[in-house]
Amino acid sequence: MVDKRPQTSSKEIQAVLQAQGASVSAQTIRRHVNEMKRYGRRPRRTPLLTQRPKKARRQFAKMYLSKPKSFWENVLWTDETEIELFGKAHHSTVYRKWNEAYKEKNTVPTVKYGGGSMMLWGCFAASDTGCLECVQGIMKSEDYQRILGCTVEPSVRKLGLHPRSWVFQQDNDHKHTSKSTQKWMKTKRWRVLKWPAMSLDLNPIEHLWRDLKIAVGKRHPSNKRDLEQFAKKEWSKIPGERCKKLIDGYRKRLISVIFSKGCATKC
Repeated sequence: MVDKRPQTSSKEIQAVLQAQGASVSAQTIRRHVNEMKRYGRRPRRTPLLTQRPKKARRQFAKMYLSKPKSFWENVLWTDETEIELFGKAHHSTVYRKWNEAYKEKNTVPTVKYGGGSMMLWGCFAASDTGCLECVQGIMKSEDYQRILGCTVEPSVRKLGLHPRSWVFQQDNDHKHTSKSTQKWMKTKRWRVLKWPAMSLDLNPIEHLWRDLKIAVGKRHPSNKRDLEQFAKKEWSKIPGERCKKLIDGYRKRLISVIFSKGCATKC
C-alpha cells in the first residue's frame, strides 16, 4: 500500500486491515513498514509538473544528451535568487531556559516592510563564478537587459568562454522572454539555450546559491549593505573546482530526467 501511496498513514492502513477483520496496532504497522526499508520523511517540495512541461523536459534531455562535455563547458549559466538578511535563523532551533525566550541571544531580529531580503542575479561557467549583481526593487525587462549589458560579456571574457561559440542560459521568467528582451538579445547575437519550463533542477547554479547562502549566513550580516558586500565576497571565493565538478556531472542530470520521464529530480 505504501509503495502505491507513500503518504498513507499507519492509522489509514490500520483502518483498512480492521475492515478486513485483522486487528493490528499502528506501532506494529510502522515497525513492519520500517522493516521494508520505508521510513517516514518530509516529502521534498518540487514544482507541479503537468504532462506538457514533463514532455518538454524529456525532449530537452534527449536532445542534449549526446553533447560533449566541451559544449557544457562553454555555457554561461545564469539565474536570480533571493537571499535573506538573517538567513536560516528564522527556522533554527534555540536551546534556552524556559523563562529566557526574549533574551536577545535567543531571538531572531525582524525587519519591517519586507526589508529583510535582497534579490541577486549571478552567473558562472565550468571555470569559475562570473559577475554577481544586486537587483534594486522589482526587476523589469529593462532592468534585466541593463544587468546583462553590464555583466555578461565581462563574465564571458573572465571565464575564458569561446568568444564565437559560447552559449547563454536563462530560464523562462517573463522578463527573460519578453518581446523587448528578445529583441535586445538579437542585437547582441548571443546563442541562447532553449530552456524547458519549470526546470530549476536542470540549472547547476542552484547548488552555488545554496553554498552562497550558507557562507553569507555564517558571517551574520546586520544590514543590507553588509548583506550585499558579504554576498559578493563569498561568491568570488567559491572555488573553480566546485564549478567544474557541477558541469562535469551535467550529463547525469539529463539521464535522471529521462529516467524519471520528465519528473523533477534531485537538484
